[in-house]
Amino acid sequence: MANKILTDKVLNSTKTTRGSTIAFNREWYIFDASKEPLGRMASKIASLLTGKNRADYSKDVDTGAVVVVINSAQVVLTGQKSKFKTYFRYNNARPGSMKTRTFPEQLAKDPTRPVYFAVKNMLPKNRHQDLIANNRLKIFADTDHGFTQQMITAN
Repeated sequence: MANKILTDKVLNSTKTTRGSTIAFNREWYIFDASKEPLGRMASKIASLLTGKNRADYSKDVDTGAVVVVINSAQVVLTGQKSKFKTYFRYNNARPGSMKTRTFPEQLAKDPTRPVYFAVKNMLPKNRHQDLIANNRLKIFADTDHGFTQQMITAN
């Protein structure tokens, strides 16, 4: 009898909780791209987007945050990466149609794309990668953004 009561107490005290998206409010974070190198910032953003910063993290439950990145036109790369980093595009209709663009060219054409590509490539490679990167990652070239929700400054 005493063992049964003790066993019930132990079982009730060791139950784990699972994250749920029912009545779930996503946190909003803001990053300034001019304050940190691109790779370090992208890894932090990817961790927030997947929800790995939460205590109730689970791979199969989407509890990630919404991230707003400002000043992407002033993004910083360390070392000589700004000279040698290239972005590739392909047209599958034509063989040998690879087009390359260097980092300064890409930054001049669209300053949000280097941050987008860096974060997207650090997200898990599954069917949710595009949904997370396109819906919950907001990137702006300057400090003006249209979001007035309660934001947490992340860097």
